Amino acid sequence: MKWRSPLWRILVLTTREAEDAVAELLGQIPGCKPTTYTDLKKGTSSVSAYFTGKAPSREVCKEIRQGLKRIEDCGLKIEPASVSISKIRAQNWAESWRRHFPPIKIGGSLLIKPGWNQTRASKGQAVVILDPGLSFGTGQHPTTAFCLREIVRCRTAFRHGRQPPSLLDLGAGSGILAIAAAKLGFQPIRAIDFDPDAVRISRANARRNRVSDKIRIGQGDVSRLGTNPLKRFDVVCANLTSNLLITERKKIAAQLKPGAVLILAGILKGEFADVQKVIGHCGFRLLRAKSEGGWRSGIFRLNSF
Repeated sequence: MKWRSPLWRILVLTTREAEDAVAELLGQIPGCKPTTYTDLKKGTSSVSAYFTGKAPSREVCKEIRQGLKRIEDCGLKIEPASVSISKIRAQNWAESWRRHFPPIKIGGSLLIKPGWNQTRASKGQAVVILDPGLSFGTGQHPTTAFCLREIVRCRTAFRHGRQPPSLLDLGAGSGILAIAAAKLGFQPIRAIDFDPDAVRISRANARRNRVSDKIRIGQGDVSRLGTNPLKRFDVVCANLTSNLLITERKKIAAQLKPGAVLILAGILKGEFADVQKVIGHCGFRLLRAKSEGGWRSGIFRLNSF
């Protein structure tokens, strides 16, 4: 993709644990779809927002710095939290990302890589092709990797004879979790996201991976999920804010079969106990959890009655 008009970038250099929070902050700027790049060796993340035309105003930059202060006040380490603005000359955008995104291997079951990477899959390893660019997640973030590992684990745990397990992805983003599930043999698969751009990108990624016929992707609001759905699932992934998980816990729980599992990722450490407590009242018990940086993810089982 090439631009004729000037392209401006707001770049925030931060920590891996604050990456999601900073991306959400930049995503609140009208017309902005932030991108992230994690330097695994240095342990830092670069979160960028791009604009064409006029340079971002001083007021926008002031709001960003105020937002960074709020993130820090929530307990996340955000240093160096530097904010810079630069003008980028027209270029082939995809080419500029190639050196930044190595393939990701989830055990011997799953390989996620950008389209230009020549890494070959091992025997029996499913492959997901997902280019970065102006997308909504490529699996680089540790909380996404947690979800992918748990999906791999659930593939065999929930197979009913010849019947494959089913999956619901709440907050599809780039579609990476639903696409990985399709590659691993889950069926049926449903994915929803509130953002129409995320839905569009998820569908495009599903087509590229030749699994669009296996995934039902649509725009949806978790608050409007039914409490008595026609279809319930073996596995539900919810990459949502803590407030939304707590508020809509009963509607989310209604989407699971008895004995099914709920995968929650990207919750701030300090908020995880509150989430665990309220969904515990809905019949869930924690199976395992993992903390990385300021985030904590967990997998819960819905008790059978």
